[in-house]
Amino acid sequence: MTARNDPVLELLPMVFAAPGEALTRAQEVLGAGPSPLHASVAHQVIGIWQRDFGDTRRALAHLRRARDLAARAESAEREADVLATLGVALVHAGRTRAGLAAFERGVARGSGHTRARVLYRRAYVWWVLGRHGAALEDVRRAIPVLRQADDVIWTARALTLRATVHLAQGSVERANADFTAAEALWDTTGQEHDKADAVESRGLAAFRAGDVPAALRLLDEAEERYAKLGTPTFMLTIRRCEVLMAAGLATEALAEADGAVAALDGIGGQSTRKAELLLVAARAARLADEPQTALARAAVAVRLFAGQRRTWYETHARLVLIEARVATGHGSGRLVADAAAVAERLAAFGAPAAPEASLLAGRIALDLGWTADAERHLAVAARSRHSGPPLARMTGWAAQALRARAAGSPRGVLEACRRGLDVLDDHRMTLGASELRARATAQGAELAALAQRASLVSGGPRRLLGWSERWRATVLSAPPTRPPADPVLLTVMTAFRELAARAEEARTDGGRPAPALEREQRRLEREIRSRTLHMRGEAPGDGDRFDVARLLRRLGDETRLVELAVLDGRVHVLLCGQGRVRRFEAGLLAEAEAEAEHVQAGLRRLAHPGAEARLPLVEAAGARLQHLLLGPAAAHLGSGPVVVVPPGRLHRVPWALLPALRERVLSVSPSASSWLRARDTAPPPGGRQVLVRGPGLASGGAEVPELSERYAGRRSPGGAGPGAPPPHDGPGRGAGTGSGGGLLGLADVPGGGAAVRGATVVLEGDDARVPRVLRELDGAALAHIAAHGTFRADSPLFSSLRMADGPLIVHDFERLDRSPYRIILPCCDTARFASVGADELLGLVTALLPLGTAGVVACTAPVNDAAVVPLMLALHKGLDAGLPLAEALRDARAALPGDAVHQATGWAFSAFGAA
Repeated sequence: MTARNDPVLELLPMVFAAPGEALTRAQEVLGAGPSPLHASVAHQVIGIWQRDFGDTRRALAHLRRARDLAARAESAEREADVLATLGVALVHAGRTRAGLAAFERGVARGSGHTRARVLYRRAYVWWVLGRHGAALEDVRRAIPVLRQADDVIWTARALTLRATVHLAQGSVERANADFTAAEALWDTTGQEHDKADAVESRGLAAFRAGDVPAALRLLDEAEERYAKLGTPTFMLTIRRCEVLMAAGLATEALAEADGAVAALDGIGGQSTRKAELLLVAARAARLADEPQTALARAAVAVRLFAGQRRTWYETHARLVLIEARVATGHGSGRLVADAAAVAERLAAFGAPAAPEASLLAGRIALDLGWTADAERHLAVAARSRHSGPPLARMTGWAAQALRARAAGSPRGVLEACRRGLDVLDDHRMTLGASELRARATAQGAELAALAQRASLVSGGPRRLLGWSERWRATVLSAPPTRPPADPVLLTVMTAFRELAARAEEARTDGGRPAPALEREQRRLEREIRSRTLHMRGEAPGDGDRFDVARLLRRLGDETRLVELAVLDGRVHVLLCGQGRVRRFEAGLLAEAEAEAEHVQAGLRRLAHPGAEARLPLVEAAGARLQHLLLGPAAAHLGSGPVVVVPPGRLHRVPWALLPALRERVLSVSPSASSWLRARDTAPPPGGRQVLVRGPGLASGGAEVPELSERYAGRRSPGGAGPGAPPPHDGPGRGAGTGSGGGLLGLADVPGGGAAVRGATVVLEGDDARVPRVLRELDGAALAHIAAHGTFRADSPLFSSLRMADGPLIVHDFERLDRSPYRIILPCCDTARFASVGADELLGLVTALLPLGTAGVVACTAPVNDAAVVPLMLALHKGLDAGLPLAEALRDARAALPGDAVHQATGWAFSAFGAA
């Protein structure tokens, strides 16, 4: 009897094509008083469903019943098939010995085609247990028989399994060949669950080949397919977390893995999957600098894997456990031996992680001063530098750099670091999303630090500057890939904008959030982010290398560039100018960060009138910051303009507050390379100015009417211009406006709209909608955008400016062909960034700089609304006189009244770039 002429037997393939329908029909069969044979099939179907989608204990009960009924039906083939299904369930429940025994009986009871199916499922179990050689042997025996029987479904499953085993052994080409063959077979079937599994498998193959965007796209597609089937996605979560970690999104991976563990526990799911999820969570916690969490997760994973007799996985979990112990400061000779033993076992398995274990053993040995042991282990790890995926090659180059350092060869260290960072450069440039590029740099942090230390010893300040630039703000070295002309993405972004506007309106009207709207908003955010992470990079990895001599030529004799490099927690000042680079030691980075936070708190207080007594305290804090950040270099700045290039962790320092910089023409840049590119950026033809004001602002945006008249050639005499509101007593531009703070702008004006005066475009009221605003901003010479703003520390690329139809987010700016040459953001916290990766910044300003913007004026703190108005008018007056942004801002600060509120407002603004 076959499935072709028995509708009950058709339920077995249906459980992977339409799981819910198969479950319902199996329950109906049991309710109709079936024969032992049919009852066996129905219990097996329910057991498979419970095993994969529900409670493992219930699955075992149904499968044991199915086995007993098959014996009563005196069908050896039926019994063999059920024993194989039971064997898989027992192994997933952590009862490995009993599961393998079931397979032994199944192989003995079955014959021909049935035995081939049993062998395939045992091969799957060998893969789960990490015994890849045995898996390949069983699948080798199964495939010819399945093909001979013209069993398309099981042949495709066997090919998919063989491909997955090849991937576990690092054989990407063999895996791709099998995946391709399997997918061709799946296209001829209606097995929707297996088709989704094939898409998931291709995502895994893309990841192993180093194509992170393709991996994310395919895994998301598989998730959509599983969702339509109502299928839990624990294995998919494991694979997605691996990709997220490779992309530098370790915190996100940890949250996903922990959430999946909780969900699995809630349904009494597979013990094997729980162990794998705990291993992924441990790895993610270690990469996210949460060593105690990593220790806890890895210890449980080791115990579970040991009980399940899964040595391959247990060894990987032990590697993470050792790494976490080292991260908590527990380096010892015992750990060297443990790491070496793990490396040997991984190498015996043919596991790609073996070099990581050897590198770990070598690193611990170096810290203990065991140079001979270190050399032995590092030499093994270094073999991976010439082949394999990018991160494996980086592991090899890191080992080679440590070998060179131990041998006292700075030149060898620098060469190894250069080669390793070149590998990572190539990998990063395959990523289209600026977020992924930024976060991926974390994987090169150790190489960059090794190179900086070696250059300090062997090459002096110039070489240190070169290596500081080699891995600083690299995400700005090339524009991000433009979001595709994806109608779905555009539709989702429009829906997100409308929903965000409704949520904001609900908060404004009722004073309370609208949970349903905010949940849907978060869902749309996830979809936008997901689609942008799928983008592949277009720019080549090489680009223009930083040239110290070129920088010094462009600086000339008057301008000084101050680049702050951090080595072993101390700030080193690299002072560039007059044809040379000098190095000075300053204070500790941790102390400077703490002082910067104190300054920020002081500026927030000074935004409120009545806090004048705090002004001397803030000024004193500025002097302390100068000592910590500039040290003796402050006395050698000359009298000309100064460009400050801080590390990412100091992005919130109000540099104009430092006494040595207070009267300077001062600009800030994420890197010296960024400053050079900004200097070389030509303004667009036409000189169009765009003035934008968003809705719902209390101040009336007093500077905008006068600016529109000024740029049209009809200047208003004196003061703040027509329509200026009187000063008010409360903080403005950000204070008291919720999570993101407010931005200067105009209140809604009846009859307001777009006005074009000469070469000036004014967008207000209903015309200040995102599509129109973006169209006018594209290629403008100057943009002044007054609107409420929100900085999103949790998701910086969703930081936004509020327009008439909702938020204008960073993802919108990335759609511009060319962002405005100069941008002024008279608003709170627009110069706030998230520091990610090795030394990268994500935020509104850094999104604009690679897109054609040469200069930005933005604010690092909440400021007083009324005090910003004269600052902005004075700033534009300087620009109208032909001054660059930094000089116009310096003069605008000097023109402000001398009271505490206006002084604090001037210090809060910085000029970025070189326009």
